[in-house]
Amino acid sequence: MKKIIFCLALVGIVCSCGKTKKEETVADLKTVVEEVKEELTPVSNAMMENAVIYEANIRQYSEEGSFKAFTKDIPTLKSLGVKVLWVMPIYPISTTKSKGSLGSYYAISDYTKVNPEFGTLEDFRALVKTAHDHGIYVVLDWVANHTGWDHVWLKEHPEFYTKNDAGEITHTVGTDWTDVADLNYDNADMRKGMLDAMKYWIQEEGVDGFRCDVAGMVPVDFWDTVVAELKKIKPVFMLAEGWEPELMENAFDMGYGWDTHHIMNHIAKGENTVEAWDKRMIQVDTMYANDDILMNFTSNHDENSWNGTVEERMGDAKEMFAALSYVAPGMPLIYSGQEYDMDKRLLFFEKDTIIKKKGIFFPLYEKLGKLKNQNPALHGGKNAASYTRIKTSADKKILAFQREKEGNKLLFVANMTKEPVKFTASYEGKFKDYLSDQLTERKTGQEYELAPWQYTILIQE
Repeated sequence: MKKIIFCLALVGIVCSCGKTKKEETVADLKTVVEEVKEELTPVSNAMMENAVIYEANIRQYSEEGSFKAFTKDIPTLKSLGVKVLWVMPIYPISTTKSKGSLGSYYAISDYTKVNPEFGTLEDFRALVKTAHDHGIYVVLDWVANHTGWDHVWLKEHPEFYTKNDAGEITHTVGTDWTDVADLNYDNADMRKGMLDAMKYWIQEEGVDGFRCDVAGMVPVDFWDTVVAELKKIKPVFMLAEGWEPELMENAFDMGYGWDTHHIMNHIAKGENTVEAWDKRMIQVDTMYANDDILMNFTSNHDENSWNGTVEERMGDAKEMFAALSYVAPGMPLIYSGQEYDMDKRLLFFEKDTIIKKKGIFFPLYEKLGKLKNQNPALHGGKNAASYTRIKTSADKKILAFQREKEGNKLLFVANMTKEPVKFTASYEGKFKDYLSDQLTERKTGQEYELAPWQYTILIQE
């Protein structure tokens, strides 16, 4: 079997004998600059295979709540294996019918400007450049279903909006989104205006794609047309906030693994067992095409603000499910603050702040990010590694599976209960325990025991 070699950052040591201190410093600085700046290749299927995506909440990420403050930490994100940066809406926010004192990011008054709360357009351009210099792609959060009530279209083009029987522009039917006005996709001119706005960010500002809000509430044919047009400018990465398979037939590269996430929550609360996970994996295989990608997550801005923190929803199971989000098929997401063990619900319509204090998760995400970036057995894109369930004597309590690609094999074994579990499993061989870096030998029929929510990631030697 092929031996897995973990890539280490090898830094050449140059003899400084005879050099002055100034010469050494200049040489060191030159090396740092050369190491940091990367040649960012266009979006491709290959970059999706081993990417980690990070959701940036600019307002709450720092005390300043600015592009500049966030940009300073992009090298830190690089150390976590982040390759795609999803920036929550950066556009000006409507004040008419707004919620809270600052309003919702998703109530947009102008699609082609930046919110002065976050800084200037030049500040945003510096963010994009810094990300690109660190080999990170930038995708903007795009809100195509509705606009805020201050948007110029409401005055100049009321025909762009949905109206009730009385002829009044309305918010989206069936929601409590009273701070936004619903757009009418029967109007061809509105569609063109939306496409032109999206083109601006790709062509003029160099962003690499979009995360599209409530994508399933917008006609699929619009997305198909838009993405085809954007790709005439350059390759783009497209993430749908939606689970519908038809979204990924042509337009989107990746959708939300909502059902996967909900099953994680239910298992953590003792409401479901490993059987629910197994059924979900079968469902994914039958519902989606082989080149569809699902985003795995234990939190995001909606979950955190409205449904609870990871600690609230998952408790002691939170580390195990974080690891599972990386080793399962798909692309893992880190939401702003998760790397700092954030255990508070961030305010949505008011200013809040993430406390950046490293705890359990920062080193864990570092290790998981490196593994995801470097081991083909965790490829989760359009040419994903295989997923094979491994049978154990406690299949309702123990999840065991193998990922494999190009001779690289990885095993994940986890106790998905709050009690210790003894079990036997049908796998054997010599492995390296990735998290402890210890060599171990496993034999079929041998009994093992895992503590509550304990997991292991084994790399086949």
